[in-house]
Amino acid sequence: MPFDQKPAGAPDLDDLAEKAGQVVARARAAKLMIATAESCTAGLIAAAITEVAGSSAVFDRGFVTYSNEAKTELLGVPWDLILREGAVSPDVAKRMAVGALERSRADIAVAVTGVAGPGGGSPEKPVGTVHFGLARTGAPVEHVHVRFPDAGRRTIRFQTVLEALELITKHLPVSTGG
Repeated sequence: MPFDQKPAGAPDLDDLAEKAGQVVARARAAKLMIATAESCTAGLIAAAITEVAGSSAVFDRGFVTYSNEAKTELLGVPWDLILREGAVSPDVAKRMAVGALERSRADIAVAVTGVAGPGGGSPEKPVGTVHFGLARTGAPVEHVHVRFPDAGRRTIRFQTVLEALELITKHLPVSTGG
């Protein structure tokens, strides 16, 4: 299936572009910078944001930390945390977000770690399990856990991108115009 073709049940590229446009516009109005830390999406959140013209005003950097070693080396996620809880866990997602915030010039950082499939799931962490972390300057770190239906790898990854963009949007001030 071509990358730009919509998998069944997945948001399409227009959905992602529309939401990314909202993120960029609101971050620009608030003069806030964004960073991403991505495991299961491997840079798709950063790609969605930077697809928007003018995103360089609000997007600082993205960390693709697909391996456990990358999570530790690039984001400072403690190795013992990964061993104890697994890479797909609330605390790892939160620590990834904090690491991205600390290692960037961003004001807000979103992180994702999950099981996109088709394999790799377990009864405790089935395919479709995704943990999101969101860190903001001067605010508590947040965690969101979503279990997407196992509708295929691409669908889970695209749904994860859309959810991450929604999470960022939720934490950006609403522009009052003017």
